[in-house]
Amino acid sequence: MCFRKRNGYRPPDHFNAKIYTGPIPVEREPSMVRGGQTPLQIATTTPQRPNACCFCWSCCCSCSWSEEQRRARRRTKDTRLETTSNCEVCTWHLHSAKPTPEEARQWSQSFDRLMRSPAGRNTFREFLRTEFSEENMLFWLACEDLKQELSTSAIQEKARLIYEDYVSILSPKEVSLDARVREVINRKILEPTPHTFEDAQLQIYTLMHRDSYPRFLNSPIYRSLLRTGSCSSSET
Repeated sequence: MCFRKRNGYRPPDHFNAKIYTGPIPVEREPSMVRGGQTPLQIATTTPQRPNACCFCWSCCCSCSWSEEQRRARRRTKDTRLETTSNCEVCTWHLHSAKPTPEEARQWSQSFDRLMRSPAGRNTFREFLRTEFSEENMLFWLACEDLKQELSTSAIQEKARLIYEDYVSILSPKEVSLDARVREVINRKILEPTPHTFEDAQLQIYTLMHRDSYPRFLNSPIYRSLLRTGSCSSSET
């Protein structure tokens, strides 16, 4: 017997440590068990945390694209938004006369005057379509329609559709809203009312006023209307 073992000698622990030879190959890696489950079972049974920016009601400000980036993206993809069968465009063409040059001239006095006119909204919407930002007008009109609703079930359904079509970042028609307004919507959407999107509607109204309205007044669509008093159809 070794002299050291015979006299009760015990080598230090680090003498018994295994020499590191690199990571264990996949086929040799031991299968760890937790509560009687294999890692594969744990991975399949453990609920995954959803992406907060894509699948929940909340959103961060980094999710919101600027209006200029949004238009650039739509120009690249040449996105065309569908129109609804009962849209204001159809109603205006069927029941209203085309605006005169004098009426169209009044739209340049203020954005409020333009938006109060059905013919003005239609013409402005036609212009927004050329800039790939028609969703702003569609959202504003949808919010106006929601404000007129009295039925609780109809309010809930329309509010859900507005959120899915214009607020959700998964929608191709998402409008540009800041984080504060989105947070307000996320709270109110749980128990929607006709005024759930009031803050968002005001923000989009302001955006159209400051960003799109000045370009509209210098657009060929509006200048042509001033000359001839005719308005081309926004339906394709």
